[in-house]
Amino acid sequence: MDAGDHVVSLSGVSRSVRLPDGTDLHILTGVDLHVERGEHIAVVGRSGSGKSTLLNIVGLLDAPTTGQYLLDGEPVRARSDRRTAKLRGQTFGFVFQQFNLLPGRTATENVANPLLYASGREFLRRKRIARDMLERVGLGHRLDTMPEKLSGGEQQRVALARSLVRRPRVLLADEPTGALDVDTGSAVMDVLEDLVRNDGTTLVTITHDLSVAARADRQFRLDHGVLTEITADALATATAHRETM
Repeated sequence: MDAGDHVVSLSGVSRSVRLPDGTDLHILTGVDLHVERGEHIAVVGRSGSGKSTLLNIVGLLDAPTTGQYLLDGEPVRARSDRRTAKLRGQTFGFVFQQFNLLPGRTATENVANPLLYASGREFLRRKRIARDMLERVGLGHRLDTMPEKLSGGEQQRVALARSLVRRPRVLLADEPTGALDVDTGSAVMDVLEDLVRNDGTTLVTITHDLSVAARADRQFRLDHGVLTEITADALATATAHRETM
C-alpha cells in the first residue's frame, strides 16, 4: 500500500530537545507509523514513554527533529503558524483526559464554541449543529445543562461532541477514559468506535489501559521513544497478566 492510501504516515521520525548542559534528550527515535483512513489504532506505553509527544507531532502541535511526515500523502513542511493552525483545524479533533469545559456555559454553548471561528452557514447554524452533535453522543436531554451539573461521563461526551463539531477526519484521543470508571469509559469508547464504523473517521488512541487498546484495529507499544507494533495475542496475554496481579 503506497503513502497515498494513508492519512498519516511517519517515516523515521525522531524528536529530541537540547538540555542546558548541551546534551540531547531523545524523546522519540526512528518512529515509523502508517495509519489508513477509517482505521483505529492504539498506542500504549508508560508515563514518559513519548506518547503525548507522538500525538502532538501527528496533530501538528509539535514538529519532528528528523524524519518525514506525510498527511494525506503530502509532506508536512515548515509553514506559518496561521497556515499550520488552519490545516490542524481542518483535519484533526482532539479528546483529552481532562474535559476543559467552559464553566458557566451550557453543554450546547461549549460544543458550539469552536464554530465561533467558522464562516458562513456553519457560524449561523452553530447552535443547531452543536445540538445535533450532542444528540449523536446521547446527550439530547442535557443540551442546556451546565458542566458542573453533569457526571464525569457526560462531561467527557460533551468534550467529545465539541471535538467533533467541525467534522474532523482524524480524531486524536489522549487517555480518553483515564478519568472515568470502567463502565463509563466503555460507553465513551462505544461512541468513538461508532464514528470509525459509520463516518470513516480515523482514530488514534493513546492509552495506558490495555483493555481500551484491545478495542483498536492495531496496537503499538511505545517504550523509551521506540515504537513497535504488537500482536493481538501479545496484548491479550499482557492484559490477562495485569488482571491477575
